[in-house]
Amino acid sequence: MTQFACRIIDILTHRHTVLLNRKDCERVDIRAHDRVNLRRGDINVTATVDTTSTIVNTGEIGITSDLTPELSVKEGDIIEVTLLPAPNSALFIRKKIMGQKLTRDEIYSIVQDSVKGNLSDVEMAGFLVAEQFYGLTDEEQVWLTKALADTGETIDFQKPVYDKHSVGGVPGNKVSLLIVPIVASAGLLIPKTSSRAITSPSGTADTMSVLAPVEFSTVELKKLALKTGGAIVWGGSLRLAPADDVFIGVEHPLRIDPEPQMIASIMAKKLAVGADFMVLDLPVGNEAKVPSSDEGRRLSFKFINIGDRLGIKVRCGITYGGQPVGYTIGPALEAREALEALEGKGPTSLIEKSTALAGMLLEFGGKAVRGEGQALARQILASGKALEKMCEIVDAQGGDSKVRSTQIQVGECRAEIIAPCDGYITRVSNAAMNQIARAAGAPVEKGAGILLYGKEGHKVSKGEKVMEIFGERDSRVDEAYNLAIKLSPISIEGMLLQEVSGD
Repeated sequence: MTQFACRIIDILTHRHTVLLNRKDCERVDIRAHDRVNLRRGDINVTATVDTTSTIVNTGEIGITSDLTPELSVKEGDIIEVTLLPAPNSALFIRKKIMGQKLTRDEIYSIVQDSVKGNLSDVEMAGFLVAEQFYGLTDEEQVWLTKALADTGETIDFQKPVYDKHSVGGVPGNKVSLLIVPIVASAGLLIPKTSSRAITSPSGTADTMSVLAPVEFSTVELKKLALKTGGAIVWGGSLRLAPADDVFIGVEHPLRIDPEPQMIASIMAKKLAVGADFMVLDLPVGNEAKVPSSDEGRRLSFKFINIGDRLGIKVRCGITYGGQPVGYTIGPALEAREALEALEGKGPTSLIEKSTALAGMLLEFGGKAVRGEGQALARQILASGKALEKMCEIVDAQGGDSKVRSTQIQVGECRAEIIAPCDGYITRVSNAAMNQIARAAGAPVEKGAGILLYGKEGHKVSKGEKVMEIFGERDSRVDEAYNLAIKLSPISIEGMLLQEVSGD
């Protein structure tokens, strides 16, 4: 044990990290990435060591912003530092790296130590990469899912809970803003917990936040959902399966999303919210996360099997993911388009997908017989009941219940992309659209995004507007426009591909 004077470092990290001067590290035989116990009075916290020659002096320990409140320290306070041995969970990770099956207790150990900060990013990355290459058995998958769920809070609504989830990957997928009010209108309970965007221009929570607050506690969510029958909130504020967020923080810089971890992530949060029935949206397409219908069916049976083992009935919808859903990408633009659909307008692709998935939930709940759910969902949407229910949900979450699509404000800075020739749109790139909308400022700047004037099969004339970029700053719109010119997100071709002649 060695004592150091606390120095507050205004850096927020996703992991518990402390800084020690390299001379001190040599003196007490501590290396970068070693684990240490930090003790102040009765408070003990595990952290990982980084080293420096300049940021902290000898005899000092740099405490990052995320650790300051946990240790309840201020500048100059004395911290006792003790080197810790590698936890057993590190050995279990090495076992998985060798391709061996883990036990329930070993998986729980890895997950618990990840949350407590006992594992370094490198060790967690090793576990994720091992999952990527070796996969998990069904037993391991169930144990991992339950372990993730057990790290956070859970909600018991004391009545059947219905849920919808998408594996994502397709821009403009604002279908939850239609599905939740349709299903709730039919008398089923659907407390939708959604994510914010990580690499996309807008997550469901980002889009809903244009209409109403989305950050609530588990107690508040339960009250909201039971009052209106539905809710659309940000899952990150609920502390549902917080271990999952730790793993996501490691996945993100590696740009990997191991299938077992993805399944566990989704199902753990459904377990935590008490879901009994779930419809899973699996968009398939060249630039979607799921490349083909065959792969979609394989993944569907995987989710259904794991759901059965967890007590959650799962139905999967394999949907078209080859281009954006609807014609808008970005929080405010998508919120406006969703309201248009609820108001009786809106694009066919958005309404078709939303009512198909909502219909599956209505069938689950016994509101329609198998095969008739979409017709009922369409009827509820056309009647105006879904709009009325959405207004109730918005009001309950603290938004303006009288808001309509024409009142949604989007970015005032704009740039147009025009057709360079006569022809037909033959391709709309999901990947390019994501990049361009984010360059424009989405999702941080809610008014930023993209409006499409045509999709695959649409006939255009030279000089016609095919896409418009919106933003809140001219500099961001200029950046997005230049990126659009470089990426060519929309392909336009004539119908005659080639002339063959014997002349």
